[in-house]
Amino acid sequence: MRHLFLIFMSCWLSTASLAAEPSPPRYSLGAEQLGLVVNKNDPLSVEIAAYYAKQHHLKPEQILEVSLPTDRVWLAEGELEQLKAKIDAHFSPEIQALALAWSKPYRVNCLGITYGVTVGYVEGVCSNLGKPTPESPYFNNATTQPFTDLGIRPSMMLAAKDVPSAKKLIDRGVAAWGNQPKATAYFLTTTDKARSSRAPLFPPSQIVKKPAIKIENINANTLKDKNDIVVYQTGLASVADLDTLRFVPGALADHLTSFGGMLTDSGQMSSMKWLESGATASYGTVSEPYSYPQKFPHPQVLLAHYLSGATAVEAYWKSVAWPAQGVFIGDPLAAPYRSLSPFKQQ
Repeated sequence: MRHLFLIFMSCWLSTASLAAEPSPPRYSLGAEQLGLVVNKNDPLSVEIAAYYAKQHHLKPEQILEVSLPTDRVWLAEGELEQLKAKIDAHFSPEIQALALAWSKPYRVNCLGITYGVTVGYVEGVCSNLGKPTPESPYFNNATTQPFTDLGIRPSMMLAAKDVPSAKKLIDRGVAAWGNQPKATAYFLTTTDKARSSRAPLFPPSQIVKKPAIKIENINANTLKDKNDIVVYQTGLASVADLDTLRFVPGALADHLTSFGGMLTDSGQMSSMKWLESGATASYGTVSEPYSYPQKFPHPQVLLAHYLSGATAVEAYWKSVAWPAQGVFIGDPLAAPYRSLSPFKQQ
């Protein structure tokens, strides 16, 4: 238990805005602070948005209809600028985060669309992908009100191949709220050395009493026949045996590989496969990240924020130091540990 506490505290000690004795924030983001953006040109987007708004009880003013292309996976820089201007003009300052109800377009040039919508287009990144990309001001930040404090609304795509898949995803997000699952977080170091670049960041195996979870740090290429997964992080181009697994509502899962964020046309395993297999949120990159671990979710930061009550959109966004090339997907409001008291050492 002390291992996890030290992990948690080391994460928070890196946040300059905290006081001398850091503590986890009291997360409060809920449905009333979420904006929903729907592509009215895409019938699937319209149906997904309608179901999401109903299940999460969103008000009409929390929903924005826009016109986006449906025949390509990318937006031009000018199209992103127009989209972001509409978002900024429509939503009130109370809206702190966004759900984007579509699977494509998922990128703007080499940048992920969730980054573009949240931060805006950044010149120069795509000219040399072998370099570091801009650090996110939201990375491991203590704020629970990102738009109020930082002027950004972290966004997540409600990515699904069809309406039934979308409804299952959204239902899992609703079911996750405060359900405090007694589950396991799995971290797999694979034989793929390049894609295991964040393995040194995996937390050690241990049993956590509050919240009641286990952490398993495993050397293996696959996880099989597990039915208690709340986190699954690994590094492979494609992950096998997903059909043998059961994820608890609110589970987070991602694999470090180059093109997992190419949601609908990747030659590798799309991050959407995690959602189709039962996870509630995921992350992947849309262009070659060159195996920088900073371009992927930091395992300890992700786990620390999620266990302290963050929603999926908060925990995932706060865990990626350089998110420019990535897309965040899933139900942004999933928060299985929201109702727990602040984290305390056992």
